[in-house]
Amino acid sequence: MSNTLHLPEALDVRVWVPIERHRTLLKLFKELPVGGSFTFINDHDPLPLFYEFRSIHGDVVGWEYLQRGGRDWKVKVTRTEASVGREFTDISTLMDLRKVADEDWKHVVFHRYGMMEEGHVMELIAAQEPEEIHAIFQARFAGQYSWTYKKQEPGEWVVHVRKQEQQSAVFGTVVNTFDVRPFHPAKRHEMVFDSFDALKPGEAFIFTNDHDPKPLYYQIEAESKEPFTWKYLQAGPEVWEVRVTKTKG
Repeated sequence: MSNTLHLPEALDVRVWVPIERHRTLLKLFKELPVGGSFTFINDHDPLPLFYEFRSIHGDVVGWEYLQRGGRDWKVKVTRTEASVGREFTDISTLMDLRKVADEDWKHVVFHRYGMMEEGHVMELIAAQEPEEIHAIFQARFAGQYSWTYKKQEPGEWVVHVRKQEQQSAVFGTVVNTFDVRPFHPAKRHEMVFDSFDALKPGEAFIFTNDHDPKPLYYQIEAESKEPFTWKYLQAGPEVWEVRVTKTKG
């Protein structure tokens, strides 16, 4: 049997919404034979996906960066051994924090939570109670999630985090609408960040871009202590429209 899937030399996932990237690449890995590989291109460091692979399939994931930086991250993924992946029934994804480097777990958890669909559940597994993660959820996403302990044993704590379906009030009053497509990328970032800084809690703006602006979501998430929501109104392939709301803490 050939160990090579019938794919382009490098699968460019940048044209897809983030959740579809994860679904497609997870399916590809599940179908890989031992020694098989595929290469993909993303617009930001896909490290959270590496940990998602490991959480679901075990320590059988070869992960080689062929290119780093900017909007061109190229990664070769190889199945190093056979394994039986976790099959999901009542959850959408799994993050086993015992397999995540300490310096990466915050980014990994909240990156993945950010792209989850409303009503879906992420399972967290940790060696001890994930108190710090819980505190961050309480501070940043109050009223937008549920936190349910499924197991509390030494060496294995299991939590289900459900992204609640948002009521219309959380979307806020739109106070600004603009199109960043005519501008240079640096100017686009400036326009979005200036608009976010100008928002008061309960206010929102809508902007239009020519590609998925999700990296901006991660940058706002990393730099701002103020809670916000990010809602796609239109998601490609040529026009992307996003509503950003500064929620009331």
